Amino acid sequence: MVALKIEDLKGFTSKLFVGGIFDSWLLREAEVTTFNVFTIDGRIRSGYFTEQELEEGKIGELSPWKLIRPVCYSLIKGKRLPESFQITLQLPQADTERFWQSVQPGFSAEQIGGLYLNIRYGNHAAYCVTGTSLKTFTMDKRIEQGWDEEIRRFLKKTEIAYTEG
Repeated sequence: MVALKIEDLKGFTSKLFVGGIFDSWLLREAEVTTFNVFTIDGRIRSGYFTEQELEEGKIGELSPWKLIRPVCYSLIKGKRLPESFQITLQLPQADTERFWQSVQPGFSAEQIGGLYLNIRYGNHAAYCVTGTSLKTFTMDKRIEQGWDEEIRRFLKKTEIAYTEG
């Protein structure tokens, strides 16, 4: 796990809430605090979408960030900054498989619960905190260390400036 402090807050929030660089990620949960606390559970409610809509939209258990992004943006836009927000994004399964095969090929897909990016904003500062969930105990830290490095590469590639800390 690594915490990366975002240097350009305005640019980052624009990329997060307006741009599409996180659109392929899945939303686990979000909480936005303005005049109220708004909490969003990213799990798709069974029965809401038709089978055809699920298939066409490639919608699984969790909501794609692309679907929730406009809702979250509507909560934070305005004259006042939000007091805080916390967003937990999860890497989609296909990307997770590609990642772990490059980092630890002998590891089984069933052993990985998820690869996460926790975005935290409060007190006029934003952080990206990495997280992994493994379904089995291992002393080997290649997956965690590889995920930390993957997020650093992702932020550099998408021109999001950060410092370690």
